[in-house]
Formats: sequence, structure tokens, C-alpha cells
Amino acid sequence: MTYSSSVAVSRRQYGRRNQNSVAFAAPAKALGPVSNTIILLFLASLVGLLYLTQVTKTNAFGYSINDLAQEQSKLLDQKSDLEVGAARLHSLDRVAASEAAKALVPAAPSGSVR
Repeated sequence: MTYSSSVAVSRRQYGRRNQNSVAFAAPAKALGPVSNTIILLFLASLVGLLYLTQVTKTNAFGYSINDLAQEQSKLLDQKSDLEVGAARLHSLDRVAASEAAKALVPAAPSGSVR
């Protein structure tokens, strides 16, 4: 690079026509402490509301699960009662159809004791 080209490059950067050689940058915009506090309170309340909605949904599902579990236990009790009744009815049929029951003779009442 020659001297004249280096001077031309340096003049292009700083000495353009109708422009200052000093550039003023705008200060960076930052939030103040009050704005930061308000934003943090808003975010904390938003997180709290989300937590409460999740807990409420969980409780609602817990109630429905509890109701279904109670209904299931009632139905299982009914089933066991019906199984016992069916076994009782089947046992009477089996006893009546057995060989020993067929060999029995009916007894007539003989009298009463005074």
C-alpha cells in the first residue's frame, strides 16, 4: 500500500464531506429499579397463578379418581355377594341331584312331644 492510498483510506473514514469526525452514541436504554421491581412482581404473580391452576386441576382429578375408586369397591362387593349367592344356589341343585339325595325317603311326622 502506498502513502497516497493510505491517506485516502484514512480520509474516507474520518473526513467525509459534511460529517463530523466525532460520533456521539446514544446512551443505552436501561430500566430503572422501580421498573425492574414491577416486572419481577408481575412475573412472580404469573408463576403463582400458573402453580395454583395446576394444583387446582390436580385436586379436581383427585376427586374424580376417588369417586371412581369408591364405585369400584362397591361393585367388587356386589360381585362377591353375587358369587356367594350363585354358589349357594348351585350347591342346592348339586345336593338334590346327587345319588345320596335320591336314595333318601321322605319322613312323615310321627307326633309331638308334650
